[in-house]
Amino acid sequence: MRITSGMYYKSIYSEHNGQLNEALFDVNKQIASGLKIQYAHDDIRTFTETMRLDNEISTLGQIKKSTESALKMSDQTDSVLGEFETSMNRTRTLLLNAANGTNDETSLDAIAQELRSIEDHFKNLANTSINGQYLFSGTAVDVRPIADDGTYMGNEGLLKAFTGSKTSQQYNISGAELFLGEKRLVQREVSTNVVQTNLSAKYPDFTDSTVVGASALIKSSDTIRDLMGDVDNAVDAGVDKHFFYVSGTRSDGVSFKEKIAMSDDEKISDLLKEIGDLYGNTPEVNVVNVSMNQNGQIVIEDKIKGSSKIDFHMVGATDLFGGGAADVTNIDDLGAGETNFDSIMLGTSTAANSDLYVKEFIKSSLSSADSVVGNSIEGTIYDRTEFSKDGAKLSSASTQIVRETNAFATASTKLSEVADLSQGTAGTLDGTSFVIEGTDINGTAYSARIDLASAGSTFSLDTDLDGVYDNGTYNIYDVGTPRAAVNGDDMTYKQFMDVVNMLTTGNLPATVPGTAAEYDGAIKDADLRGRTFLTHDGKIQFEEINSGNTKASLAIYDANSGNFTAGADASVMTFNTNNAITVRDPKTDFFKTLDEVIKSVENYKLYPDASSGDVRNVGIENAIAMMDDLQDHVYRAHSQVGVQTNALDTSIQRTGLLEISAMSLRSSVVDTDLAEASLTLARLNLNYEALLSTAAKVSKLSLVNYL
Repeated sequence: MRITSGMYYKSIYSEHNGQLNEALFDVNKQIASGLKIQYAHDDIRTFTETMRLDNEISTLGQIKKSTESALKMSDQTDSVLGEFETSMNRTRTLLLNAANGTNDETSLDAIAQELRSIEDHFKNLANTSINGQYLFSGTAVDVRPIADDGTYMGNEGLLKAFTGSKTSQQYNISGAELFLGEKRLVQREVSTNVVQTNLSAKYPDFTDSTVVGASALIKSSDTIRDLMGDVDNAVDAGVDKHFFYVSGTRSDGVSFKEKIAMSDDEKISDLLKEIGDLYGNTPEVNVVNVSMNQNGQIVIEDKIKGSSKIDFHMVGATDLFGGGAADVTNIDDLGAGETNFDSIMLGTSTAANSDLYVKEFIKSSLSSADSVVGNSIEGTIYDRTEFSKDGAKLSSASTQIVRETNAFATASTKLSEVADLSQGTAGTLDGTSFVIEGTDINGTAYSARIDLASAGSTFSLDTDLDGVYDNGTYNIYDVGTPRAAVNGDDMTYKQFMDVVNMLTTGNLPATVPGTAAEYDGAIKDADLRGRTFLTHDGKIQFEEINSGNTKASLAIYDANSGNFTAGADASVMTFNTNNAITVRDPKTDFFKTLDEVIKSVENYKLYPDASSGDVRNVGIENAIAMMDDLQDHVYRAHSQVGVQTNALDTSIQRTGLLEISAMSLRSSVVDTDLAEASLTLARLNLNYEALLSTAAKVSKLSLVNYL
């Protein structure tokens, strides 16, 4: 075969020229763009790796941006809580100044005024916002968290920043936790509020009222006779003539009701032990501490931390002339007695039975009209009292607490989750009855009874208020299909409050027992005139709509209340109580507690004293302890915010390092190595020049050269 110059040219130049030009184009493109590839088809592996790294860098950028935004809010929260603590320290200092006993009323007024200004400052801090978002509203960041009256308006939601694949970090603390949270390590403490004196010290001769000794506060080492008095100078040792009627709730939510009989010579410390035994104390283990403070007031401290259930009420009675009037089975029978021992000694008593001395240990802001049993002695009434009235609102004083969780009840909570199911028929509400009494919004008196039953719960009316429920029974319907009267154990607070609302607004089903449609219609009509609901702290409240001052009144109580017959069951539930005042509790209500603390100064009260001012106020001494609990609660919240801030800061630093690492790796994968590309370009240029030189020489050959 003859080799031609064309074949040489094609072999040496034509084929290699295209390859060299393509290689030169690629390397020039890499140098110009700074990238090894421009398109996926340039290098599938490099393109895939680059896209993966681009996605990772983008994700890390989002994480960094999210975390930095969260860090700003967390830092601001940290700063606000620091100011909270500064103001709380000032509050505590002012309380200590108020408690030193040397201040006159003018000085206490000045202290109270400064405390009110600090309270306003707390509210302003609580309503701090950043970029239009409130710090303490939970996820409702556009809602002002604290109303003027201190009510929390936000929610319990948590804000979380995206910090990585399937990971997040909380960066807020909700007002529900900060202002209404729970202190698990705090032990509930309650106290009576009537100051008790030693009657034997005041009247050394109980037969002669003109013989007056020195006034002295009662002590636990004194005798029952010192506490309850007498009308002769003989100590009746071993004779049970003093009776104490005790009601309450234990740490586990179990209610109790007991009559304690004691003699002259027994010590008050013996009475305190008896009370402790009712709460479950044994010789080996005390579940509560029962003591008497320096003012003769009984203080009960729960040994179980984190429970808000213990409650206490007691009234004492002595028939001074030896009759049986003090030993009763129905607490209402004590209403005929005399509560002022001086009136008995001086012969000025106007009581129906001036021989019966009734000792009050607890008082509320009640009048005789607030007792639904018409008892003129407030201190005898435990849970049959009317809700307090404030304009259009009727409010309960008793918190509904879920037994298992210690949480506040809500509208969806079942009554059986709060009730003491050890009373009545064990384990069920079947057979339990509640009385609802008062006047409706038109001023018309009513009395009704709710009967809870497994076969279907009902309510009935006493039309002529004679104690006989004579108007048939209305069904309380469930929400099932088909509709039926609700099982008592399944009744929710919403269903219960619907009945209360119908009665209080005067809207009842058209017929008895009423169809489901009539029942729903009555509820709807009642909701247009008033609403009955649970407040944020688990208390039942009624509010009349379109009225500034309601005519309604309301009392709800267990039908078995007040019965002290031996073996009688205690109340399954209490809805409003004249009970011991709360000094300490695991549950926090920041602004409510702060208001009570300031009122102790405004009322000039060093300790609880029902004889003047706000009878339910805890006093400055207890207010200091309450302030300590609030401070501890805020410190814990502040610590949590500090942990969150540190976690966010660490996340930003980690994300920054990962971002740099990913960008470096991406650069190594796709970016052009300019030194390497320049060397490649030089080599390709040299090769191309050699190719051109060779092609030129081939093109100069003639036919003679081949011959």
